[in-house]
Amino acid sequence: MPRPRTDAAPLDRARADAPSLRRALLAWFEREQRDLPWRRTKDPYAILVSELMLQQTRVDVVIPYFERFVERFRDVAALASAPEAAVLAAWSGLGYYRRARFLQAAARVVVRDHGGAFPATFDAILELPGVGRYTAGAIASIAFGSPATLVDGNVARVFARWFAQDGDQRSTAEQKRLWALADVLLDRERPGDFNQALMELGACVCTPRAPRCTSCPVARWCEARKLGDPERFPAAKPRKATLDVRLAVLATFDAKRRIGLVRRAAGTRMERMLDLPGLELTTHDDAAVELADYARSAFCIDAPTLELAGRARHTITHHRIAIEVWTAKARRGASGERTAGREPAPRGIAARPDADGLTFWEPARLRAEGVANLASKALRLVGVTDSRHE
Repeated sequence: MPRPRTDAAPLDRARADAPSLRRALLAWFEREQRDLPWRRTKDPYAILVSELMLQQTRVDVVIPYFERFVERFRDVAALASAPEAAVLAAWSGLGYYRRARFLQAAARVVVRDHGGAFPATFDAILELPGVGRYTAGAIASIAFGSPATLVDGNVARVFARWFAQDGDQRSTAEQKRLWALADVLLDRERPGDFNQALMELGACVCTPRAPRCTSCPVARWCEARKLGDPERFPAAKPRKATLDVRLAVLATFDAKRRIGLVRRAAGTRMERMLDLPGLELTTHDDAAVELADYARSAFCIDAPTLELAGRARHTITHHRIAIEVWTAKARRGASGERTAGREPAPRGIAARPDADGLTFWEPARLRAEGVANLASKALRLVGVTDSRHE
């Protein structure tokens, strides 16, 4: 098999091919681009919302969330002044809730430091909380027409195949090369369209598996295709081993049929989201016994008779979680004081409650709160549904 080109060759090729490559890619984008709601606006706030939502989430999942979010929080001022619980509730189901907090923090900076007017330069955008080089480049180029480059996973894969580069894309040297290529190739007259065209190509044609090379508008410039093995590029990342987690959660109801929930402690996974109390167990643990002991020691709750309501599956990053949902009628007043008891979350999956411990909620109130995704699945099994997105 021919060897990939040397490090110096891609930049030389990019300079030579850039004019014709830009024309071909932009013409394709004008014909084939998907009709996405954030492409119907140049509002930098809407573009920021879409970019943060799209991180680690599929486009088809994001679209309804985006439309509801910008309808509810129409501008940076509305988002900045909203209660965090309302923002998390609107985000609930997307996961990676840190993104929602960054988004609101960015809105508050725009209001506080820029008088509510979204900053228009790349450097000023880059200073916003949660905004990195890629996101700043996307906003600056799409909203303001600035000649700002960007490299995300899709763009990096396109570049690796165009120039047959099989280095480790996470390395500092390879990142430097990718951003240098982006700068050489950028169409400075239409930077926003060109950046979106690159991302669209990676998302819809130059896909990680089974790329649609025969439909590619820039196939004639692609070295990986000439080598006959486009999927070889970029080099495969080593995959983390998937960890299996057994999670038993307790759904307790009081006499008013309110559901007992905890709020995840600050500084932990999914911090400040509402969740069911639960334990990460071994395959040999008796879930009913362990949960009853935990309820007594951690929350002074007597739950003498537990019943298995059902099971569900959930995945968080490289954790594959088997959820068991146990129900009980709660009685306050267990003897003794709260104690530390067993560690509920050695792998960070079960909730580590904050100081408020277990509190009881009317199900209707949950629509205005951020509820952890795995808790939402468990709650549906016990008849506590969330109609927020129905």
